[in-house]
Formats: sequence, C-alpha cells, structure tokens
Amino acid sequence: MAELAEAGHAVAELTVQEYITHHLSYLTFGQVDGHWGIAHTPEEATEMGFWAVHVDTLGWSVFLGFGFLLFFRWVGKNASIDKPTGVQNFVEMVVEFVDARVSEGFTHKNDLIGPLCLTLFFWILLMNTMDLVPVDWITKLFEISAATFFNFEHAPFKIVPTTDPNITMGLSVSVFFMIIYYSIKNKGLGGFLKELAFHPFGKWMLPFNLIIEVPTLFAKPISLGLRLFGNLYAGELLFLLIASMLGFWQLPAHFVWAVFHLLVIPLQAFVFMMLTIVYLNQAHDKEAH
Repeated sequence: MAELAEAGHAVAELTVQEYITHHLSYLTFGQVDGHWGIAHTPEEATEMGFWAVHVDTLGWSVFLGFGFLLFFRWVGKNASIDKPTGVQNFVEMVVEFVDARVSEGFTHKNDLIGPLCLTLFFWILLMNTMDLVPVDWITKLFEISAATFFNFEHAPFKIVPTTDPNITMGLSVSVFFMIIYYSIKNKGLGGFLKELAFHPFGKWMLPFNLIIEVPTLFAKPISLGLRLFGNLYAGELLFLLIASMLGFWQLPAHFVWAVFHLLVIPLQAFVFMMLTIVYLNQAHDKEAH
C-alpha cells in the first residue's frame, strides 16, 4: 500500500501543461536502438517512427469491436418472437434504424452494405462513448499500476480510440478501398478512369477534369477520418482542460460538458455511416455523365 501511495504521489506531480500533454500522449510500442519495447518518453515514441503501434487506442478499439460482436451475437442467439426482452428491442431498433438509412441512401443491390454500416455505426458509437469516462479514472489506475509494478512513471494511456487519427484514418481508408473496389467492379477499370478524366466538363477538358476529380476522390477518406478525429479530439481536450483547472471538483463541470457531448457522440457515428452510404452508392452508379 505504501508503494501504491508513493506512486500516486509521483503521478500527481504534474503541471497543467504536463498534465494535458501526458493525457494526449499514447502508450507506444516500437523499435528503438534495435530493441522492441514500450516508449518511456515522447522522444522515444518519436524515434520509433511510422511503424510504431499505439497499444492503448488500438487495444481499446479491438476490445470494443469484439464486445459489440459478442453482444449482438448473444442477443441474436437468444432472440424470442413471443417474449422479446428490452435488450432485444433495443438491438432491433438500432438494426431497423440503420436499415432504413441504407434503404434511403443506397439505391443498388449489395447485401454487404447493411451489415457494414451497422458495424461502423455501433463500433464508432462505442469508441466515442469512451469519451464520457472521466479522464483520470482508467488512465490514473493504469498509470499508478505501471509506476508500482513496472517502475514506469507517468505512463500514458488513452482510452478514446477516435481521438487517435491512426484509428479514424484506418476506418476511413478501409472505406476508401471499398469505394475503389466497387467503382472498378461495377464500371470496369476503363469506366472508372473515364469518370475521373471526362467528368464534369467532357473529354476536351481532361486536364481540368483531373484537377477537380482526383482531389475530390482522395478528399473522401480524409474528410471521413479527420472529421471524426477532430470533433472527438476537441471534446477530449475540453475535458482535460476542465480536469486540469478544477482538479477534484471537476465532476460537476465534467457532467455539464458530457451532457452536451451526448449529442456529438452519436452524431459523429451517424455522419460517418451516412457518408459511407453516399460514397458507396456513387461507386455503384453506372450512369454516364
């Protein structure tokens, strides 16, 4: 217990700037000086380079994703027509909501789009919801444990995956690959290239068409990923500012901002899902412009 108290005291010795910087850092795994391990300083994390892995946000995203799959599988296996439970009604409501949005926005036949959009919506919703957990609860517990058992003081540990651009851009790039795949599958490689080269001004304006269409194509994954990251990162930053200024008395102010944030969390998941539907619908369109 004395060691735990000592670790807690060491963790608490942070200025406001150090506190915010620490909470915006990642638990990074990578290679430094020929050895693989966890970065103990921001300098080590930077030295690890492109192939470094953010263990905390990646771990939480995988954990929440598996949790979502197991929960829906359990509800599906125990579903009852005669005596539906409240949980079953909730899941059916979510499925019907997503199915209605797909039916409205996707005008083609593809059995993958519905499950994809349901997965994206609920997975992103769960990752966003981690932003409502007070910033010091899980992070502080991990920090004290790391200091006590591994002599790793001020260990960073982010629990909101969507405040990590690697996670949000990973989702958006996956959607982008699907856009390219279905565009080529439905229009042919020639049709896809013609759409980029001849739209919107015709074949005689090919250079100008490319100047417009190529950036527009690559703007899709960037807008998907950065919009989600930016909104959740801004919300997390405000939670950190509240915590750093008010300390123990942060919970009332945290609650006020969390109530407003309840609108942001589902809205960002919904926007990501709807843009995915729109982009994939465009990828299935075969009409010549």
